[in-house]
This record gives sequence, structure tokens and C-alpha cells, in this order.
Amino acid sequence: MAYQREIQMQALPPSPKTSPVITTDDAANSGPLHRLLTSFTRAPRSEDEYSLNSYTTNGRLFNMSKANYNSANTALARELKNRHLQMIAFGGSIGTGLFVASGVALFRGGPVSLLIAFITMGAMQFFTMQALGELSVAFPVGGSFSNYSTRFLDPSWGFAMGWNYTLQYLIVLPLEIIAGAFTTNYWNPEASKSIFIVLFFFLILGINLLGVKGYGEAEFIFSAVKIVAVMGFILLGIIINIAGEPEGGYIGFSHWHNPGAFNNGFKGFASVLVTATFSFAGTEMVGLAAAETSNPKKSLPAAVKQVFWRIAFFYILSILLIGLLVPYNEPRLLGAKYGSDAAASPFVIAIEMSGSDVLPDIMNAVILISLISVGNTAVYASSRTVAALAEQSLAPKMFAYIDRTGRPLIAIICCGSVGLLALVANSSIHNEIFNWLLAISGLSTLFTWASICVCHIRFRKAWHLSGYKLSQLAFKSQVGVWGSWVALIAYCTVLLLQFWVAISPIQPTDSAPLTTPQRVKNFFLQVLTVPVIIIFYVTHKWWVGTKVCPFSNSVLEIWGMRGAQ
Repeated sequence: MAYQREIQMQALPPSPKTSPVITTDDAANSGPLHRLLTSFTRAPRSEDEYSLNSYTTNGRLFNMSKANYNSANTALARELKNRHLQMIAFGGSIGTGLFVASGVALFRGGPVSLLIAFITMGAMQFFTMQALGELSVAFPVGGSFSNYSTRFLDPSWGFAMGWNYTLQYLIVLPLEIIAGAFTTNYWNPEASKSIFIVLFFFLILGINLLGVKGYGEAEFIFSAVKIVAVMGFILLGIIINIAGEPEGGYIGFSHWHNPGAFNNGFKGFASVLVTATFSFAGTEMVGLAAAETSNPKKSLPAAVKQVFWRIAFFYILSILLIGLLVPYNEPRLLGAKYGSDAAASPFVIAIEMSGSDVLPDIMNAVILISLISVGNTAVYASSRTVAALAEQSLAPKMFAYIDRTGRPLIAIICCGSVGLLALVANSSIHNEIFNWLLAISGLSTLFTWASICVCHIRFRKAWHLSGYKLSQLAFKSQVGVWGSWVALIAYCTVLLLQFWVAISPIQPTDSAPLTTPQRVKNFFLQVLTVPVIIIFYVTHKWWVGTKVCPFSNSVLEIWGMRGAQ
């Protein structure tokens, strides 16, 4: 058996090489314009029995072997370096969830509930990233976690998770562009928002059209700015807490006594858990970038190991400080539009309370950069995911078009164009439109992370049944399978708590009770993600007729696996 496994490993198709680019002869015999035009042509791919054109067999049946082969042999450019991946992991998820949404969470739950929620979800995120790191080093394939759902669970669940993740970022894109336009009001309230919306749209789309290297360089700069800003806030926050506000003295833990450490009891804590989850969203981007990393076996483990320090230092310390500096009954905390208005940021509020005239401007600029960064990531994440779905025959084939520079060109243009929805910001019903769009993707991150944990559990089981040892893995999760189980149970608990909060929402003490139609609307605004995912799954299951993947297909068909030593 060992000999047969060795022969099988040797017989696997070669790992994807660096994406096809224009050859040296082409470059020497053509001008710049010709090379530019040629770069948009389709990347050459080997014609074999697993070509994209022969995806289906017997009508609607899904061919797992062909889907796995195509996703492993993607023509995406492998141009992300170690420094890009390190910075994406270290600062890529530091954005509006931390800078702005934490303010609403502080208002609802109080400072101690906020701190406990971030510590809890931070620990779960660490467990999940360890699982994702193990899978991504072994399988650095296009689509990452949605691909793993197809490979290890059920193609229909992979379809649901892939489109769930794509929709999440397609909705985030126009929201971040609008929030960026509103952030500029801090400096000039009379400025036209439409001008900034168009400006930010073309900036984000232009960065992504530069290819994965352009995305990597942009995120390297954006993440560096965010990291420096958070470090600066932590130092400033400590000084403000000790020295006190201009009209007061030492602050210390005074706000934990007045107005208090908790707000709205356990329900307040439950509502904060979802906000904490949203704040950590984007960390999984490291796995998605694995398919475009030049050396994932070396770069990914180093990037994954940074997650613990980022959570412990940047998130937990920042949340502790804003809970010390800003009382939960501060009315400005509820002033956010679309959840991303810099005026409602507890970071900005804390700095303004210090009496500084310059630092609030700097913090607002950092938040604006964060909004652009999230928009940039939204185009990258949605385009790569939908391109991977197309290569697996889970999305229209046109999205699988990858040009000679390794860009999923059609996917980038189509996904980026969704940002034009930001222009409805001037519409009289824009709030209602975006509230429902947000509802579609509100719990998407929970499902993505839970699926990663289930995939890791099944991968380990299949790995064991196939006779392999854990020592053969190039990167092994430090918390093992039990970490994935703990995280999975935690995510299911948070989902149940979200249903409870949706049925019985938190209301200000001075507000009138909700009517029945208002309660129904609030419920679906909170949990609409769940029926959307169910519809995706059931519809694909009915149309294609897929089955849960047996362990024999999960590991024995391991095209693209690089992580066995």
C-alpha cells in the first residue's frame, strides 16, 4: 500500500507554475502597444482530458476530478511575495470593523462585554487560521476555502459558500465607496459626494487591473499605514488615560464605574459577538492569496503564525483602550452611516476628547485609507472567488477567463463594476436598499469560518484513513483538530445567539416598543444570510444532484497538493 501511494503521488499532475506571460521573443519583436494588447489575450493552457470545455458528464452530473484538476492548475499569476503575504495577514483585516463598528458594539454591550467578545472571537479566529494554514499549504488552489468545501464536503455546499463569499464582498464594495465619500465630509461638508464616489471607484478598479502584484503592493502600503496608526493610537491612548482629558484628571477605569462596565446584560454581549466577528473578517484572505503566491509552502506558515500577535496586540489592546477612554453612553457612537462613518469611530472620539486639533484629522485620513483598502480587497476577493467557481463549473464559464498576465480579467471588470451601485447614495431610498443588501451578507463570515473548520476536520480524518502521518504535512495546525471543533461549536453558538437577538432586539430605554411588522423586518435584516445560503445549496443540489464527498475522493484525488513532505 505504501508503494502504491508513493507511485500515486509521483503520478500527480505537476503543480501550477508561475502564470503564463508574454515570451521573451514576443517582447523583443513587438512594441509596447502590441505587448499591452497581447496581455489581454487568454493565457495558454494545456489541452487535456480535463479541459474546462468537458466539465459535465451525463448531462448535469458534476465531475469532481475535472473540477479539482482545473482549480489546481489555474493560470493565475504567482507574483505575491513573502512580504506581501505577511502584510496582508498582519494588517489586511484591520479596517472599519475595528475602527468604526466597534463603536456601535461598545454602545450596545459596554466596555467589558466588548473586550470579552473580542478575546473570544479572536481565539476562535486563531484556531480557524491554523486550520486554514494547514489546508492552504497542502492545497494552494484557486478559490481556497470555497474550493475546500467542494473538495472535502459537497460540491453544492462549495457552490453555496463560494457565492456567499462573492456576494459578501460585492455588497461591501459600494458600501465602502459610499462610506469613503461620507468620510470626506469631515473636512468639507459641502463637497459633492458623487465626485469622490467616482474617484474612489476608478482608483480601486485601477489597482486591481494592475494584476495581483499591483494589489499586493497597494495592500502592503495600506496595511503599513493602518499598523502604524493603531500603534500610534495605543501609545496615545495610554497617555490620555494616564494624563486625563483637558477638563478632567486621571481617567483609569472610571468609565467602567460610570456609566458602567456592561450594558444590556447578556443580550448586549450576544449582540457584540457578531460585531467582533465582522471586525476579524478578511483574515482568511491569506488563504485566498495562496493560489497567487510564489512559494506558499514557505510564505503561508509565516503569515499564519503572525495572526496571534496581531490579535493580541492590535485588536485586544485597542479595544481595551477605547473601552477605557469612551463611555458607552457617548451619543456619537450611534452616528455611523452604513456602519462606516468615521465621525462615529471611537478612535476619533477618544482623540477628540483629548483636545487635539490635528490628530483627529490624521485618524480620519487613516479610516479613509482603510475604506479604500477594504474596497480594494473586495474586488480582489470577489473576482478570485468567482473565477475559481467558474473553473469548477459552479459559475458562468466566462468568469474563468484569465489573460496572459495572470489576471481574471472578466471577473475583475464585472465584480468591480458593482461598485457603481454607490452612485445610488444620492437616491431617496438608498438607506433601505443598502440595509437589505447588508442583510444578505451579514452573517457570511460565520459560515465561511465554520466551513473551514469542517473541511479541516474531514481532511484530517481522510488523511489518517489514507495511511499518511501528520509528520508528512509541511504545515500542521498548532491546535490540531480539537481547535477546529472548538471554533465550530463557538460559531454555531454565535449564530443561535444572533437568532435570539433578532427575535428580541435591543431597544433604547426611551424608545417605543416595536410593532409586529417592525419586528419581522428587523428579524430578516439580522439573519437573511441564512435563507440565502440555504437557497443556494438546495437549488444546486436539486439541479446537479451532488452527494457528500466520500473520504476516498477527498484525499486520493489530490491534484494541487504541495504540502506532503
